[in-house]
Amino acid sequence: MKLFYTAIAVLLPVATSFSPASISSRTVATSTTAIHAENGVNGSAEKKKVIILGGDGFCGWPTSLYLSDQGHDVVIVDNLSRRKIDLDLGCDSLTPISSPETRVQAWKEVSGKEIKFHNIDVAKEYDLLVQLIKDEKPDSIVHFAEQRAAPYSQKNAKTKRYTVDNNVGGSNNLCCAIIDADVDAHIVHLGTMGVYGYGTSGGEIPEGYIDVTLPGGREANILHPAHPGSVYHATKCMDAILWQFYQKNDQLRITDLHQGIVWGTNTPQTVLDERLINRFDYDGDYGTVLNRFLMQGAMGVPLTVYGTGGQTRGFIHVTDTAKCIELAINNPPATGDRVEIFNQIAETCRVRDVAELVAKLTGVEAKCIPNPRQEAAENELDVSNRKFCSLGLDPVTLDAEDGLFSEVTAIVTKYKSRCDPKMILPASFWNKARAEECADLDPSSIKLKDDVKDKVEP
Repeated sequence: MKLFYTAIAVLLPVATSFSPASISSRTVATSTTAIHAENGVNGSAEKKKVIILGGDGFCGWPTSLYLSDQGHDVVIVDNLSRRKIDLDLGCDSLTPISSPETRVQAWKEVSGKEIKFHNIDVAKEYDLLVQLIKDEKPDSIVHFAEQRAAPYSQKNAKTKRYTVDNNVGGSNNLCCAIIDADVDAHIVHLGTMGVYGYGTSGGEIPEGYIDVTLPGGREANILHPAHPGSVYHATKCMDAILWQFYQKNDQLRITDLHQGIVWGTNTPQTVLDERLINRFDYDGDYGTVLNRFLMQGAMGVPLTVYGTGGQTRGFIHVTDTAKCIELAINNPPATGDRVEIFNQIAETCRVRDVAELVAKLTGVEAKCIPNPRQEAAENELDVSNRKFCSLGLDPVTLDAEDGLFSEVTAIVTKYKSRCDPKMILPASFWNKARAEECADLDPSSIKLKDDVKDKVEP
């Protein structure tokens, strides 16, 4: 099947569950009962005060703009740690991202709407977080403020410890701060599909909770067993346990979104001004797989497929990340309800199938390299996302016409001088055995195609 791309929300049939047999088999009819749900994507839900923790990041920034554009009162909190990691790694975003202050000023100029920015470390500056919640009295707090890259979390002991301290400490601080501030704020947390593991359920992965039969024939519906594949994924599993405790103990209202791999870069809001542009990571630590393939194809670099490429993963476009956040905000659990869990994906696809389709479009070969990750070479993935479908989400999918590749090509062409080809190969390895298998990978061997290279090198 030909792979198409889009950079805007094209309305397509929505999957309610996915299997990796083919792209077409993963797309079924949209729910006909809830497209006009009261609190749907374009519904008439009441506008809210929303604090977005991690609002300067890859998902946080476009979500902040989208929610503001929809009329919500948005406050961004970020300690700019992701920008600091750029300096540590010696690899900037392919796109030149403006400072938070410049970003929010540009948004005010183009939209007439104000977004406040506070530089607070959620994991360390607890008193400032409590005071902010007291002052702002938000209806919802969206929690993106976590180290988000599995490879970076496996890089070394320092990054493993940082990921745990930052992610788990920040989540615990958030719960404590809401309690101490005495504000009934709904937490919306961006989790990951990786909490389930991949292909470990023996069937369709449900949304958070799974029906089981206990000894003696007793039936129960329990939190899906955790099966993390990295320190990063382990922190999301620990988050999930914290959410369960604080809901039970303190009646906090919490929604946990188990998101797939995000692709795309810009949204209808970020393209309004160059100062609003979203970050684009292409390196081996932070570049998500489809974005890496598209960048590599545009730059004439062989697509780096890890292992056999038989890993099946869930995907979602960055515009739909923002829409799903608003759906969650507009549909909070009631006080006393258990933690609400959504599977936030549009579809599933095998990595090698995505690579093959990008290769056909770009004329650049896909090349299998040793896998830096400790994971199954092949896996199936069948996932339910019925809840977001029932609320009216029509996600962008991989077979939507043309736009995504055009978007990425335009970005790469415009900012190709910022690309460091040495950063493309994996630089973090899950264990010593993985590092040894990847020992022959040579970062300096990556060469750009001639027409790009001539313009990159002086």
